[in-house]
Amino acid sequence: MKKVELTVIKSECRCGLMKKGGRFTVEEICPPVCAELWHRAYPYVFALQNGAELDSGDGKSRDFTVECPDGGRVVLYGKLAEEE
Repeated sequence: MKKVELTVIKSECRCGLMKKGGRFTVEEICPPVCAELWHRAYPYVFALQNGAELDSGDGKSRDFTVECPDGGRVVLYGKLAEEE
């Protein structure tokens, strides 16, 4: 299964779980993020893991940005990991 790298690019997390600059690699199990944020990120992660390219303006992309549903307090940047 392809890997997706997630990076926290903004964090005003109420629970203190997410720290700016935090990085996670998703392969088979979800990373330690809150359920609400994971709910937003998972469709993109799943698509990239299965070979999709995401719509991005007028083109296609293999990266994405999602915001926490709590007013965008946390922002994640995700991208397809480089294959080793």
